Amino acid sequence: MPRLSEVIAALDALWPPSRAEQWDAVGTVCGDPDAEVARVLFAVDPVQEIVDEAVELGADLLVTHHPLYLRGTTTVSADTFKGRAVHTLIKNDIALHVAHTNADTADPGVSDALAGALDLRITGPLVPDPTDPQGRRGLGRICELDHPETLREFAARAAARLPRTAQGIRVAGDPDMTVRTVAVSGGSGDSLFAQVRAAGVDVFLTADLRHHPASEAREQSPLALVDAAHWATEWPWCEQAAAQLDAVSERHGWGLRTHVSRTVTDPWTAHAPSTTSPTTPGAPN
Repeated sequence: MPRLSEVIAALDALWPPSRAEQWDAVGTVCGDPDAEVARVLFAVDPVQEIVDEAVELGADLLVTHHPLYLRGTTTVSADTFKGRAVHTLIKNDIALHVAHTNADTADPGVSDALAGALDLRITGPLVPDPTDPQGRRGLGRICELDHPETLREFAARAAARLPRTAQGIRVAGDPDMTVRTVAVSGGSGDSLFAQVRAAGVDVFLTADLRHHPASEAREQSPLALVDAAHWATEWPWCEQAAAQLDAVSERHGWGLRTHVSRTVTDPWTAHAPSTTSPTTPGAPN
């Protein structure tokens, strides 16, 4: 079996920490470099439910997309939920490694996995990495559909192929408009509207779209918006990442057993459709 340091070196080769944004917190959070690794669990969020799943699975390494300590900390006391996660991991000899924005811009990266889940054909990155001479790395992806379909049909495609969440899929635009090209970005994407408009695509699929940026984007162009849950747009990366580590393990003869958590860690748990119109008598002002 490989040591943790060897597996981490392989992960860093897939998603170099140097390519993470300066504000990000990626890399190994806890773990003994000399410990042996046989079983690895991939997940989006390093929350207690996922940590407990890693314990039950008998994992030696937990790899998550989201950082545990994005803004730093002065304590790992077990009376905090993050500290309790660290205590649980260490007590059970489980390492934690994070690949966040360095996985977003990788080739393949988070948006490649998202496009793959939707069966879209990728034509290039939305925001190219200027340090990549091949022009494949970068944030988001520009994609094409094999056959044109309506916005209503495309939204149904997203709803059917992304993991189920309480939010589901929100749509802004004419449901009957024709969709041929799509930009996708896993996770929060409303900072990318300028690049999406410049790409000239019909639809932008991402997550966490806020009212004002979305409203302004709709006013500035006919661009349609498809807003999915943050967790749902990034979960496909877990399967892609596990397959990448499987390939490394096979090349080295490590015999690693990789697993992908199916636990839904999206924070929203229910959705109640609105039923009252502002013009209905008795509607709140």
